[in-house]
Amino acid sequence: MRFRAKIVDLACLNHFSRIINTTAKLAKTCILRLTVCKLYFILSDKVANGGVSMWCELNQGNFFDEFQMEGVAAEHNEIYLELVPENLSRALKTAQSAKAVKIKLTNKHCPCLRVAVELPSLSSSSRIVTHDIPVGVIPRRMWNDFREPSVPDFDVSIYLPVLKTMKSVVERMKNLSNFIVIEANLNGEMNLKIETDLVSVTTHFKDLGNPPWASEDECQSSAQGRDLESMVEACIDIKKLQQLLAGQQVNPTKALCS
Repeated sequence: MRFRAKIVDLACLNHFSRIINTTAKLAKTCILRLTVCKLYFILSDKVANGGVSMWCELNQGNFFDEFQMEGVAAEHNEIYLELVPENLSRALKTAQSAKAVKIKLTNKHCPCLRVAVELPSLSSSSRIVTHDIPVGVIPRRMWNDFREPSVPDFDVSIYLPVLKTMKSVVERMKNLSNFIVIEANLNGEMNLKIETDLVSVTTHFKDLGNPPWASEDECQSSAQGRDLESMVEACIDIKKLQQLLAGQQVNPTKALCS
């Protein structure tokens, strides 16, 4: 079982760092899944119990100049590691002006991800800062616990407004209630509502647009035939929503809610 990778392009490094920072904001631990072509950051807490679930899939060729890995076996050419994303985030903060960053799976008293940051130097000798991040190796019998989640059937899917704007609204509302109601329809309209015995506050968003979903197997059939103006709503913990919005570091061009 081996893994080593190298990032030279500073823009790729910065974008990779922002993804790690976002993951670190959402959970204390996560699963890093490594394959020949891709790497994944996975959070698989039980949402029903108030946890956060996440599936982040990255093409390694978009980030790494070198990428080599050998899995646990030829027929199971993958590696699953449990790590603290905050530790990886801190290591990459030292690499904001790095000439190169090397990441390698080592076994130093315990399994570690070694992050070697090559910094620019005024002399001929290079400066290298090394971080050893402890990881846990997930045994193959547990791999099925970290498979890609299926998308559940939904009534409405809508593009979200600019996340910075939405974050600002939610931060103001969190002082009024512990829960927020999100409602949306198929006409590009979404509302954020707080309703208590003392106050009722609603923020309206219009013309957001609804993503087109291909329904080859009719898995999104519940949205078909629905009145475009009819609102569907969900009540969620406002702190969980704030945590999600505050953790966004990658500035997505589009985000959607279903």
